[in-house]
Amino acid sequence: MEFQLTESQRALQDAARKYAREVVRPKAAHYDETSEFPRDLLSAAFELGLLNMAIPTEYGGVGLSHLEQVIVCEELAWGCAGVATSIIANDLANLPIILHGTDDQKKRLLSPFGEKLKFSSFCLTEPSAGSDVAALSTTARLEGDEYVLNGSKCFITNGGYADQFTVFATLDKGKKHKGITCFVVEGRPKGLTSGKHENKMGQRASNTTTVTFDEVRVPVANRIGEEGEGFKVAMATLDNSRPLTASLSVGIARAALEHSLDYSSQRHTFGKPIREHQGVQFMLADMAMNTHAARLLTWESAWVLDEGQRNTLQSSYAKCFAADMAMKVATDAVQVYGGYGYMKEYPVEKLMRDAKLIQVYEGTSQVQRLVIAKELFR
Repeated sequence: MEFQLTESQRALQDAARKYAREVVRPKAAHYDETSEFPRDLLSAAFELGLLNMAIPTEYGGVGLSHLEQVIVCEELAWGCAGVATSIIANDLANLPIILHGTDDQKKRLLSPFGEKLKFSSFCLTEPSAGSDVAALSTTARLEGDEYVLNGSKCFITNGGYADQFTVFATLDKGKKHKGITCFVVEGRPKGLTSGKHENKMGQRASNTTTVTFDEVRVPVANRIGEEGEGFKVAMATLDNSRPLTASLSVGIARAALEHSLDYSSQRHTFGKPIREHQGVQFMLADMAMNTHAARLLTWESAWVLDEGQRNTLQSSYAKCFAADMAMKVATDAVQVYGGYGYMKEYPVEKLMRDAKLIQVYEGTSQVQRLVIAKELFR
C-alpha cells in the first residue's frame, strides 16, 4: 500500500475539502439546530460528483475505489457528520445491488441515481433487532411472481425522502439467519409509510425515521441474490461500508483537533496560552496521535477491499477503534475549551454529539469487538 496519495486522489480530496469548507460548514450549525433535511447541500454534492461514490461508472455512478471513498468521506465529516451520513446512505443502500445484483438489476436499480438527485435507504434495523440480524421479524411471503412484505424498520437514514429501499426480511423465522432474503422496493408503493423524523442528539442533519411495510408487493425480479442469502448479503455490505463509517470518525476527530489547536493558542491562563501547559499539550498530542492511527486503520481496511480480499477483521478494527477514538477526541476538545466547550456557540459540543452515534450504528463498538474476537479464532 502506498501512503502517498496520487495526483488524482489529491485532487479528489481537495474537491471534497472545498465542498465541506465552502458549502457545508457555513450551514452546519443551522441544520444541527433545526434538524431540517439538507437537500440543498446534498444537491450540491450530487452536482460535484460526491454522491453515489460506490456505484460503478457503467451504471451511472462515480465509481471511486474504496480508498478514494474513505478519503472523500473524511472531508465530508470534517464539514458535518450528519450531512456526510446523508450522502453515504445511498452507497450503503445500493451496495447489496452492487455486490450481489445481476447485470439487469444493476442497470434498472442503479442507473437512475446518476440521472438525478435520488435517495435510497438501507432497511435492516428493527425495534427488536439491531446488530442481532438473525432476530429480525419483518416477513416476506411469495405470491405468484411477487413477494409481499410486512414489518417495520427503525433508525432508517433518509427514510422520509427515499424513493428506493433495500429491505431485509425473513421467509421463515424458524430458519433464523438462513431465512433472510434481500429485496429492493422501488418508489413508495401502497402500504409503505415513513414515520416522523427522529429528534436525535447528534448528526441532526441526517433524516432518521421508521419505515413500515404493510402488504407491500415487490416483484421477484427485485430479489437480490437467492432466497435465504440475505444474511450473507447484509454482512458483505457492512464489511464494505464500515471503512466509510470509520472515515466519518476520522473527519470528526480531525475537526475537533483543529479547533482545539486554534483555541489553545488563543486562550490564556496564568500568563500564557494554554497550549504551553504540559497538561494540555499531552491531550493535544494524544488527540493527534489517535486520529492519525485511526486514519491508517481506515485506509488499510479500504485498501484490502481494493485488493479484492475479505476485510471483515480490518473493517471491524477500523470501525471500532475510530469510533471510540472520535468520541474520546471530541470529548477532550470540549475539555480543552473548558466551560465554553459546553456552549452551543462553540463548535466542539456538536462534534461530541455527532461522534457518539458512530459508536452505535452499523454495529456497536461492543459488537465490533465480538467480530474481532471471532475472526482471531477462525
